[in-house]
Amino acid sequence: MHHQLEKHYVNRIGWLRAAVLGANDGLLSTTSIVIGVAAAQPERTTIVLAALAGMIAGAMSMAAGEYVSVSSQEDTEKADLKREQRELEEMPEVELKELAKVYERRGVSKETALQVAVELTAHDALGAHAHDELGINEITQAKPLQAAVASFGSFALGASLPFILSLLAPIGQMVYYQYGFSIVFLMVLGAVSAKTGGSNIGIAMLRICFWGTVAMGITALAGHFFGVNIS
Repeated sequence: MHHQLEKHYVNRIGWLRAAVLGANDGLLSTTSIVIGVAAAQPERTTIVLAALAGMIAGAMSMAAGEYVSVSSQEDTEKADLKREQRELEEMPEVELKELAKVYERRGVSKETALQVAVELTAHDALGAHAHDELGINEITQAKPLQAAVASFGSFALGASLPFILSLLAPIGQMVYYQYGFSIVFLMVLGAVSAKTGGSNIGIAMLRICFWGTVAMGITALAGHFFGVNIS
């Protein structure tokens, strides 16, 4: 029987983290801005402009921040690999023993560990040290551009809901429409991300709804106290 390669959840961790973070941030931050502004009872034009500005600025900020952050990780990985390559060229015997020690700490006998280290070094010395000594592999390797694009797109997607609502929802009930639709969307987002990542759906939904309510509640109070009572 032909056995297919397993699809592990950890393979999705790079893009999933950026996408979920971006969508959550886009929805919550833009909704919170709209709720805060709407709680002060301005005109629709002000609410729409606030939502649009929050969506554009937030998406660009998320993309730039993610790119810079992941680029720093990439630079660190490259520096470690460069140093490892230099050490492999200057003191291969020492590096071989270090690699063998890694396998020994995992429970492999000294003789077997040395044999494995010798064979892996012969096959791909730098790759073996990167994976087993430094913890760098294809799954966890930093990808700045991919992370930035995922963050930008997911933030804009999440922010599009409160922006659309700012155009269509009644002014007098804007706060309640924003909160209600956002909570539903957060529940769906939490369920999808949990399902994709293989975690508990119920816990993910409760966690995201709780913190979403806290964020939107605080901004609503701020807008209420600095503006006029909600009509």
